[in-house]
Formats: sequence, C-alpha cells, structure tokens
Amino acid sequence: MAHIVILGAGIAGHTAALHAKRLLGKKHRVTVISPNSKWNWIPSNIWVGVGKMKQEQVTFPLAPIYERKKIEFHQGLAKSIYPEGDSSTASPFVEIEYTDEARRGQISRIEYDYLVNATGPKLNFAATQGLGPDGHTVSVCTSGHAIEAAQALKNVIEVLKTGKRQSLAIGVGHGTCTCEGAAFEYTFNVEHELRVAGVRELATICYITNENDLGDFGVGGMVFTQQGFQTTSKLWTESLFRERGIHAITGAHVEKVEPGQIFYELIDGTKDVLPFDFAMLLPPFRGVDLKAFNKSGADISELLFAPSGFMKVDADYTPKPYEEWRAEDWPKSYRNPSYPNIFAVGIAFAPPHQISKPMKSPNGTLIAPSPPRTGMPSGIMGKLSIMSIKELIEQGEGAKVPTASMADMGAACVASAGSGLRKGSAASMTMYPIVPDYIKYPGTGRSAEDTFGEIGLSGHWVKLLLHYMFIYKAKARPGWSLIPE
Repeated sequence: MAHIVILGAGIAGHTAALHAKRLLGKKHRVTVISPNSKWNWIPSNIWVGVGKMKQEQVTFPLAPIYERKKIEFHQGLAKSIYPEGDSSTASPFVEIEYTDEARRGQISRIEYDYLVNATGPKLNFAATQGLGPDGHTVSVCTSGHAIEAAQALKNVIEVLKTGKRQSLAIGVGHGTCTCEGAAFEYTFNVEHELRVAGVRELATICYITNENDLGDFGVGGMVFTQQGFQTTSKLWTESLFRERGIHAITGAHVEKVEPGQIFYELIDGTKDVLPFDFAMLLPPFRGVDLKAFNKSGADISELLFAPSGFMKVDADYTPKPYEEWRAEDWPKSYRNPSYPNIFAVGIAFAPPHQISKPMKSPNGTLIAPSPPRTGMPSGIMGKLSIMSIKELIEQGEGAKVPTASMADMGAACVASAGSGLRKGSAASMTMYPIVPDYIKYPGTGRSAEDTFGEIGLSGHWVKLLLHYMFIYKAKARPGWSLIPE
C-alpha cells in the first residue's frame, strides 16, 4: 500500500486529493494536510469583495468531504520535509504543526511514499511597506480579506452619496506581482457597483499595475481573434478602460503605502505619489515557509526550493537573457529532480522565467509580472500528479508518466466586469498555449485559431455557471469527475 500525502487543499491540492481516491481506490492511503479548515473558490472572492456574494457562498468545510471520500485530513501547517527520513525514521516524512483548536501548536510527523506539494503561495504583503489589511490597503486574496474590502467599499460609497468626491486605487502592490487578472476583475466590478449606486461621476478610479502594457496579464499579452478579425489584448483592454473612464498607470512598482498615499516608481525611473481614499492592491507571492533536511539533519532546502521559496521541478533553471528563453524550459511532469517521488503543482512550483518581458528601471528596480499558475492550469497539474503517481505505483520507476507543460497547455479565463443577470458583463478569453512558443507560432507565440476574447452579458452568465459548477465539483457530488479541470 502506498501513502500519498498532499500539502494544501486549494484548487490544485483538493483536485489532486479527489482524483487520488478515485484513481487509486481503497488499496492506497491518501492524506491531505492544510492549515485551513475550509475550501475557497478564490475566483469568486471578487464578488465577495464588492458585496455581491457572502463568504459562505464561496467556501465550505473540507472535513466532511474528506470523511465521505475516505481521505485522511490533518488541519495543520507543513513546516519541514525530510525526503530521506532521519536518524529515527526510515521513511520520508513531513513535519507539521496543527492549526485546529483541539491540537493547535502540536507537532507531528506524517510519513509518505509520494508527496504532492500544492501549498500555493505565501501572500507577501511584507515586501511592500504599508501594504495589506495590516497596513493601509485591502485585499481580495482570501474570503476573509474580501469581506473587509466589501465593507471598505461600502464606506466609500456612503461618502460618495453625500456628494464628496473619492479616489479609488486598484491594482498590484509590487513590481513582481502576479494575478493581474484578479486586479482587472476587481477594478471593473467596483466601477460597476459605483454606477449601480448612482455615484460613478463623483469617483476617480485608477488602475496601477506592473504590466508594461494593459492586457499583458502576466502572459506577455495576446493576439486575439475577434469576430473574424485580429486584434491585440492591449488594444482590447485599452478600449475597455476608455469606455469605463478608468485611468491606468502601467509599468509601476509600488515602493510603499502610507495612509492615503501610494508611492511608486515607473520603468523610466521617475517616481510619483498616487492619492487614494480606497485602495485594493494585490501582494506579490512567494513560496510558503517550508524547509528541507536530509537524513543527517543538514539543511538541503536549496535542493528542493528556488530562492523564491517555490519548489524546483523538471524545468530548466539556467539563467538566460529573456530572448533565449524557450517553451521547452518549462516543466512537464512537475517532479523534483533530486527527489522524484515529490511533485509540486499549481503556484507551488518555481517557474523557470517570466512569460512577460522583465523590465528594469534605470534605478535597477525589477518590474516584471510573475507567471500566473492559477485556476485551470492548477487543476490540470493536480490531476496530472496523481495520474503520474498511479503509473509509478503500477509500473515502477521506469514508468512513462504523463506530461502537461504550460507551453503545450491552453487556458480559458472568464474575468468578471460587473455582476448582474441583466446588466452584468465579463471578458471571456482563451489562449493556447499559455507559455508562448515562438518557434511553433512565429510572430505571436500562440495559435490564432485558439486565442480569442469577447466581452458581454453572456460572459457573466458563464462566470456564474462556472462558480456553481466548480463548487459542485469540489464537493465531489455525483459525476464530479466528468467536469473538466
């Protein structure tokens, strides 16, 4: 009997856990370790953040699902990995600290045969002084954060209703942030709510981002097929910003946030201050605080983790100029090269390089969107890791494991631009591949037939449908595995 341990219960980890039990059955043991007691459909935190959904609509308890599916669940925080065991334990294990009320603070060892690291990111608010809920800005990264954001937005709307002008700043809070798509969504949902409240003309909305151009989204932008014609995501997004009267500051690194003021630097090295009455800025991500030790107790964290804290996998991490990066640099199996019984999926794996061209200001400040690895790609990777483990269990180390490089993987994204069954809208986008391949697709890096975008009311209906469909899937209801990642 093999023991599969999964760290994290987000989109990648929870998907892996459900497929592990489905594909491996009763003969093998599946354990999930997560510091959180609830699963969160993070894409819908945007709607919580504008007061259109409640927290309980985007979360549910994990324990009952895992009990029903015969998956062991430990509510705890993974602290250390011992991939060779240690002097007292022959098998590899993970050291965890429990976070549930009954065992809070207790330390335990969980042995494994295969480990799937799906821990997701550490929200690195500390990278920017004054950033985050403990500073001077709100966030929608968690459902709890989103509730606070909704209340702050409500307060601003109340002030606007008195006739007093307000300035709203939305975007990313560091030059190396990812998830620009989420900042885009929140911007347009806030703008929509201000119009619904009848106070839009009194509000100034500014979008501040590390993207060199609007529509970059951390993937270097796209060439869209739209109604039989080709356009760029830059022109497409700029048009939407003009239509909604939203000012944008691009190529920006937020240096610090003080009450009512965002201090930022641009790619050209100039610096300025953006005043605000309300600010939602996303933080940069880094790997969670995991360490690794060998059998003798020596720290081997550098074998498993990149300097960013994300786990190394089968990617080419050789430093190269941007122009020399290739699609084949990206991982295919997501196995750690030093310990191939360890996988890292979703945000937990270290990308070999940025997809968008990294830029530096004359002051040496790096302004470069980090590659997105959320949503659809995370689910695919989670399932892939279990399919690989199944092959390894059944065929041995010589097994041919399946692959799913982001350079050969498509993605669909529906970005809300305002909720409402009659007046809502969303931007629906697909791209193939996620990581551009300029050899296979000269000029654009992506297939013109499979990369397109539309915006409208029907997109909102699709976004709402996906919300309920993926929560149904995550609850492992009948037929859940038929719903694609």
